[in-house]
Amino acid sequence: MKNGPFAVIGASVLWGTAGTAGLLVSADSIALAAARLVIGGTALALVGLFAGSGAGSGVGRGPLVTPRLPLALRFPVTPALPAAAVAVAMYQLCFFAAVARTGVAIGTVVAIGSGPVFTGVLSWLLHGERPSRRWAMATAAAVCGCAALIVGGGAQAGGQMVSGVLFALLGGLLYAFYAVTAARAISTGSSSNAVMGVLFGGAAVIMVPVLLWRGTEWLAEPRGLLAALYLGVGATALSYFLYGRGLRTTPVATAATLALAEPAVAALLGLVVLGERLTPVSIAGLVLLAISLVVVAVPEKRPSERPLAERSASEEARAVAGGNGVSR
Repeated sequence: MKNGPFAVIGASVLWGTAGTAGLLVSADSIALAAARLVIGGTALALVGLFAGSGAGSGVGRGPLVTPRLPLALRFPVTPALPAAAVAVAMYQLCFFAAVARTGVAIGTVVAIGSGPVFTGVLSWLLHGERPSRRWAMATAAAVCGCAALIVGGGAQAGGQMVSGVLFALLGGLLYAFYAVTAARAISTGSSSNAVMGVLFGGAAVIMVPVLLWRGTEWLAEPRGLLAALYLGVGATALSYFLYGRGLRTTPVATAATLALAEPAVAALLGLVVLGERLTPVSIAGLVLLAISLVVVAVPEKRPSERPLAERSASEEARAVAGGNGVSR
């Protein structure tokens, strides 16, 4: 998987800083999320428009790219990508609808924790990419660690629990859908920059009315503007740029599990920056989550990667004829 897992973890670290940055402004969470997507989506669309080439762009290789067009027009054109752009925007709304009903801890752990599970299932059902047993075990442990990390801090349930959990599960499914769609487009030959540009540029257009509805007065304050710029450029544009790069060589189910580093980073920032305290349950969850992410990040040894002396002549012949047997 080369450096793909490290790119995904880098994206997760940036995502994990969003909560701390959001505390610097007085805007409500929906307005903040809308501004984040409008700024970040616009930046990603510009990157995809003017920098859609490079390694992994797949120009001339995949059916989703038209190589004879100018660089600025090399965008993937499949019906699934506009639907995925809608999913990006709807995820934000579902997430905040969930936390408003269940409380931050439960809404977060259900939405973020269900994402890798839905991603593995969708990858299997839609594209036949059956997750490995090691992935399933590590993902289950990571979800448990995530739950212990957040709930150990003191979960306060809101009133409308059932509807809130349903919104959170829908958010996890929406995340899985746009992650699987993006990974499929990238693996088929499209530029990761172009794919992320289409997804988040489309989401930015959708979220403009939401931002105007919730109000933009807070952006006139220097602190509010700086926080919005960081959330848009750093925690969205740069993070999803890295995430797209990671998806070039990392199976999407693995990437979704590695993204669970986000709540761990958020918890550590709360500890160091905000002076929060972790309970023993949260510390145990943090350790379990870290171990699970290491297990997922380390590539599994494939039969074709055994030393040459351990291979039979027939195995070596098949390896030479078929490359190295690695599909990605």
